[in-house]
Amino acid sequence: MKDVIILGIESSCDETAASVVKNGREMLSNVISSQIDIHTLYGGVVPEIASRKHVERISQVVEEALKDASVSREDIDAVAVTNGPGLIGPLLTGVSFAKAYAYGGNRPLIGINHIEGHVCANYIENPELKPPFMCLIVSGGHTHLVRVTDYGEYTLLGRTMDDAAGEAFDKIARVIGLGYPGGPKIDKAANEGDPEAISFPRGHAKGEYDFSFSGLKSAVLNYLNSCEMKGEKISVPDVAASFQKAVVDVLVGNAEKALREYGDKNFAIAGGVASNSAFRREMEKACNEMGVGFFRPSPVLCTDNGAMIASAGYYRFLKGEFSDLSLNGVADLQLCGDQ
Repeated sequence: MKDVIILGIESSCDETAASVVKNGREMLSNVISSQIDIHTLYGGVVPEIASRKHVERISQVVEEALKDASVSREDIDAVAVTNGPGLIGPLLTGVSFAKAYAYGGNRPLIGINHIEGHVCANYIENPELKPPFMCLIVSGGHTHLVRVTDYGEYTLLGRTMDDAAGEAFDKIARVIGLGYPGGPKIDKAANEGDPEAISFPRGHAKGEYDFSFSGLKSAVLNYLNSCEMKGEKISVPDVAASFQKAVVDVLVGNAEKALREYGDKNFAIAGGVASNSAFRREMEKACNEMGVGFFRPSPVLCTDNGAMIASAGYYRFLKGEFSDLSLNGVADLQLCGDQ
């Protein structure tokens, strides 16, 4: 069978990324232009600034990805691009560029759901992983527990009812003075703290496998305000460690329940929060105790990247699931009946 080379483009938030992937599993290049330094000044992503930076960088990033992969435009079999969910301005930048690039090269265009892309990052890192398996996608904008029944086919088991886990990390990091981006900073601070120092609540939603983090966020804020009113010293490492443990306990707890009910033999994690050291450690421990195979991408593939989009595009390519030039960015694009 002829090798299939996919160019993947990702611009759903504040990373301009492109990658060339062969046969859905072999990453030939992975170029990411981050805007963290810019958005750190504002304590979070500013959509208009992000959009402008994508416009400035996307052409160079794609050309660099082709160069690093030692392939030409003519070698590309299809162009895959994130068309949602995400920030609409950044999404439109990537989609518009991909449509022009595919049309100009007379190549198929494939629109990819960003959440599906995160799932597919595991295929690159773990060549032996194949459906069916269960996956927990945890990022700044999403917390989804899904069953991957086949390539490109998903059953939603649970999702966050309010804040995504990564969003909660960012908000708490901001109020305790760690700054943006919150996830890595809380992870680092938590290593110096006691996760049992403060008893924060474990949020529960109505759905058996759904998540809720807004109550936990409020509890942390109430604790900080109480300490301030009483003149008590606040230990940032202890707050970070206790908050992180509360989040991880809920994530791992829901995953364990679902694994017991459905009996899946393999479990994967994905998304930015999947690089959190405590989450990776506790989820792997739980899987080992249940005799379940545990899979996770390396940290660079947990963040937004073009390789995961190219991998997802490969499996859509094999099924002939192409997009036409009416493809648009959809800020709230849904996955498998996600409402």
